[in-house]
Amino acid sequence: MKPIQNLIILVFTLFCFNSVSAQYGGYNNGYGNGYGNGYGGYGRGGGMGMDRSMMQGPQANTSKPKEIPVEETAAKIVEQMKPAVNLDELQAIAITNVFADGLREQGILLKNESSSQDQKMEQMKALKESMTKKITAFLNPDQVEKYTNFMDNFKEIKKTKSKKKKDKDKDNKEGEKSVEKTEE
Repeated sequence: MKPIQNLIILVFTLFCFNSVSAQYGGYNNGYGNGYGNGYGGYGRGGGMGMDRSMMQGPQANTSKPKEIPVEETAAKIVEQMKPAVNLDELQAIAITNVFADGLREQGILLKNESSSQDQKMEQMKALKESMTKKITAFLNPDQVEKYTNFMDNFKEIKKTKSKKKKDKDKDNKEGEKSVEKTEE
């Protein structure tokens, strides 16, 4: 009777072990490791229906605003310039390339941490003069004058936009303060 009892206990133990092994991801069963295998389970595979990317928290690039490509910015400037300066297509393409190169250089200069603010201003001034020379080389004398006027107006437009933005920010802050006072 003893050998039969031992055999039954051994078979029962093996059966239980095999069942537990299958349930918890056992030995290379082809489904990965962990209870639930990362598909909404609890073990090493993921946990509570989340994959590893969800458990890492917010992505690093979400806090930084997306940079607009310099080519796109240059194209927008030239599109505004076309009617004002009477540019043909060839001139527009050449000037777009000059603006794109200049904007790239400007970005590099601004990111350069080894330069002081004064050095950066001097370098920006030199870059602007260089760009102006390159652009005026593509223009006829009529267009040079129109280009100069356009750039002067363009600066004014940028200044008024930034001023409006600052005013809007001030209005928002003042509005928030008045709301806070009325709530008190």
